[in-house]
Amino acid sequence: MKEQDWLDAARDGDVDAFGRIYDRHVRAVFRYAISIVRDVGDAEDVTQDVFLLAWTRRADIRIVDVSVLPWLLVTARNVSMNRLRQRTKAPNSLEIERERPAAGPTPEDSAARRQLAVMIRSAVDQLSVTDQRLYRLCLVDGLSYEEAATGLGTTHGVVRNRLTRLRRTLRGRLATDTEGLL
Repeated sequence: MKEQDWLDAARDGDVDAFGRIYDRHVRAVFRYAISIVRDVGDAEDVTQDVFLLAWTRRADIRIVDVSVLPWLLVTARNVSMNRLRQRTKAPNSLEIERERPAAGPTPEDSAARRQLAVMIRSAVDQLSVTDQRLYRLCLVDGLSYEEAATGLGTTHGVVRNRLTRLRRTLRGRLATDTEGLL
């Protein structure tokens, strides 16, 4: 069964189908959240908020490529950034009592992250020159499809389709290598 099928079933209220989505992506969402908020408790809260939002907004989720993960990670980034903004506001007396000491990533997390970065660089190096440039423009520099199309001298549709294939290729190359990391 594909994620699209699980999402369709979840839209119809199937909690088990949503649970499969949760089981597949909870670790990646947590790792991404902790990389932003740098606190285990906050990352757990962010992860919980992301999946709560996913459940309540499941009718609005659109699958990119073949996975719900991009939607979940964008949501995790937004929730994490909101949490960081809340942290920088002056805390009132109740918030001071609830503060936890900041816990940075463990040495194992740092090592796994470095190893994952090396694997990603290696997988990207195996792409064609055009795909490497597209990867850099859209996934590293954060350009929109339209901006990347202009930079590459092509159309929005070509960029979208090529980026879809590029992501699928990278996912395939990284799937077995990252099994123990995430």
